[in-house]
Amino acid sequence: MKFSFKNDYSEGCHPDILQALLENNLNQQAGYGEDEYSREAKILIKEKMKSPDSEIYFVSGGTQANLIVISSVLRPYQCAVSASTGHILNNETGAIEATGHKILNIEKEDGKLTPEDIVPVLESHRNVPHQVMPKLVYISNSTELGTVYTLQELEDLSAFCKKNSLYLFMDGARLGHGLTSEISDLTLEKVAELTDIFYLGGTKNGALIGEAIVINNPELQQDFAFNIKQKGALLAKGRLLGIQFMELMKNDLYFDLAKHANQQAMKIKNTMKERGVEFLSDTYTNQIFPILSHELIDKLSEKFEFYVWKRVDDGFSAIRLITSWNTGDEPVNDFIKIIKEEL
Repeated sequence: MKFSFKNDYSEGCHPDILQALLENNLNQQAGYGEDEYSREAKILIKEKMKSPDSEIYFVSGGTQANLIVISSVLRPYQCAVSASTGHILNNETGAIEATGHKILNIEKEDGKLTPEDIVPVLESHRNVPHQVMPKLVYISNSTELGTVYTLQELEDLSAFCKKNSLYLFMDGARLGHGLTSEISDLTLEKVAELTDIFYLGGTKNGALIGEAIVINNPELQQDFAFNIKQKGALLAKGRLLGIQFMELMKNDLYFDLAKHANQQAMKIKNTMKERGVEFLSDTYTNQIFPILSHELIDKLSEKFEFYVWKRVDDGFSAIRLITSWNTGDEPVNDFIKIIKEEL
């Protein structure tokens, strides 16, 4: 069987989570997120953020989180702004548009937005009331290309959004990987301080399922629970999500798992760089995008699964490799061995 570098959710969940689910399986609990595990998980997250006034809601997946957040905070005539690589643009089957909200697309090769990128969008949408109103800026950290925001970049973007009455929403499907990147100077505390809403992704970082939506802006907290229920995301057995995030937040397991995934990817990246391989983007998270010859891609495909991300020219394409919280040394070393033999 081929080893998969296609994603970071091919495995089930971390053993600590599975054990906690088993140990608490027969304990009777209140439903709909009112169980003791969900309450404890929320306390732990707030403590790590140093943000006691934030509100937290658990949902099952990232697309669900994006859909509920964006559709709930925007009025019918308002729209979202996203980088061209944004997950809401390319991988969610028009979920946002299906709620009646347009997404304004900004072409960015590195997947990150800056104030300078957004200014032209605002200037070109001033024909009131004939155009949609830009109201929410959607970013990802780490991005869909594995890049990360620096503290200064997020501070600048946050200040710009506040000045222009825009909400700043961070997709955190891989937030753990972004924050534990070796080049990151961001902290969870700063993310809570500088965004209106973000979410902590569990699905791609050791959980069975689950994302934790964190609402920092009091203006957006009111009645948010109604949106969770209306969109079918309020689980009767909310304990399933609560237990998982309780375990992930204990002893910084969430960050340890993400750091491990990053380190495994960097082993592969560093070997490739030593062999002169170029990359589609300069990443320091668990996603890397090396540009390889089609012959080498075919050779690697004999033992490993991965996505051919983008054709560069007639002889080369960029592939995407993703390591997970459970990626061991053996497949990484086997991959590196082939790279060393062929390059």
